[in-house]
Amino acid sequence: MKFITGDYTSLNPDMRQALFSYRHKVFIEQLGWELDTPEGLERDQFDHDDTLYVIAKDDQQHIVGCARLLPTTDPYLLEEVFPELLNGQTPPKDPSVWELSRFSAFDLNANDLPRPGQFSSEVTVDLLKNALKYAKDCGATQVISVSPIGVERLLRRAGFRAHRAGPPKIIDGYPLIACIIPLSENHLQL
Repeated sequence: MKFITGDYTSLNPDMRQALFSYRHKVFIEQLGWELDTPEGLERDQFDHDDTLYVIAKDDQQHIVGCARLLPTTDPYLLEEVFPELLNGQTPPKDPSVWELSRFSAFDLNANDLPRPGQFSSEVTVDLLKNALKYAKDCGATQVISVSPIGVERLLRRAGFRAHRAGPPKIIDGYPLIACIIPLSENHLQL
């Protein structure tokens, strides 16, 4: 497994195209998210020059996972689209709090195509560790994320500490939470 990290501008155009194509296949074609995106690409207003990415590639150089990281000082998904998951709390605007979004660890070349709530644990844990380490290296002390409830199990099994910002909310038929991962409590994992 190889991990590529960088901001939007440091990824070459072919890598960006491959990343957004991968996200389209996972989030729109496989998981059925209804998003207004260009044909065959999944990109939104949170993908811009300052956005950071972690991309997992297999030995054949196929993308098998991705994560997007944004400091909460910029507009971000939880703040703009899902603030109700914060249970009335003000969305963080702090350079030490980063958002993890568009997290996926699916090998689309495998016979096992993703289903909602399914995680490929072999790639998932390594991708999560790399994303959290990258955020920490960029100054984050905690990471927040809009997550399905199943992510809590993944984090516990992998030995990470995390907590909810509020109770789950059903959005588009799926129970979602705002998940907070304090990086100082997970220092042994990073």
